[in-house]
Amino acid sequence: MTIAIVGAGLGGLALARVLHVNAIDAVVYERESSRDARGQGGMLDIHSGQRALREAGLIDQFHAIARGEGQDMRLLEPDGTLLLQEDTPEDAPLERPEVDRADLRDLLLDSLPQHAVRWGHAFESADNGVLRFADGSSATYDLLVGADGAGSRVRALLTDARPTHIGQNVVELGIPDIDRTHPDLAAMVGRGNYWVLGNGKSLAAQRNGDGRVRIGLSFYNTAEDWFATSGIRFDDPAAARARLIEELSGWDARFTALIAACDDTILPRSISTLPVGLTWPSTPGVTLLGDAAHLMPPVGEGANMALLDGALLGLALAAHPDDHPAAVKEYESEMYARTSAAARMSADLQELLMSPDAGQKMLAFFQPG
Repeated sequence: MTIAIVGAGLGGLALARVLHVNAIDAVVYERESSRDARGQGGMLDIHSGQRALREAGLIDQFHAIARGEGQDMRLLEPDGTLLLQEDTPEDAPLERPEVDRADLRDLLLDSLPQHAVRWGHAFESADNGVLRFADGSSATYDLLVGADGAGSRVRALLTDARPTHIGQNVVELGIPDIDRTHPDLAAMVGRGNYWVLGNGKSLAAQRNGDGRVRIGLSFYNTAEDWFATSGIRFDDPAAARARLIEELSGWDARFTALIAACDDTILPRSISTLPVGLTWPSTPGVTLLGDAAHLMPPVGEGANMALLDGALLGLALAAHPDDHPAAVKEYESEMYARTSAAARMSADLQELLMSPDAGQKMLAFFQPG
């Protein structure tokens, strides 16, 4: 059986690794030219996804790169009121540690045979067991797995569903080497996650493994074209920072100081999701995993679900080596139930974040009763 995986993200690589552990070959086709072609984003909160890393035989290596202190949490309101501070003891179990996405991806890549990932292969189409790529090349397959993310091209082989905007627009910024350049702000943010919530906006600051603090400013209940009408000049970083500070009018000066300290890397991002509970008729020869199958709001479930998708599909294929349609059907049945529950929880959490009194509601979420 020739297994082709489109997309070298976490889910696709987890699938390839679990197959490799079970002596099943697979090829991962990735449109990027190399593993270092672009940045991989910030930190991830890995909890349920740790099962996937155990099945992949990588849990000890994961613990070596995970940051237990990343479990720290500070939650505040825009006026500076501290609602919650949780500091992780040094000997606390790694239940929800943070890990740099790039480090986790490298761990998975390094666990595969060198030939397993084919870089520079942008998927164009597939039919009758033949994959076609943008450079004119082709490859054969018996099973095609779309692990190609939110903008999946493989998805169209199974469903007409497309991601839709959910009323959230995010501006991503960051402060490099914060301990040296801004020690006062470093102390304020702490070792883990720093959230300011309220008034239909949020500021999330998070330590990265390279010393950079990654900041996401979210604007809720905004249209998909909000960036075009917001007056934020992304081609002029200084002007963009000034305009973002204006958007936080009335917020405590400590929070606007974080924005003022950011460097010139300022990126806009509109947030979209797939319908909760999306399914499709099980089709021999093709399936989906990760964001291609169940794109959710970015509240800490997506990467975990993708890792589990990859691992559990790999285990199903190992259990049915001569009947991949049965393996796919078994995987999809479990995946629909598991990820629908996660998507509903994520949507509920997203509603809390979009409310005017989000800080108080999130406090109740973290400390029920």
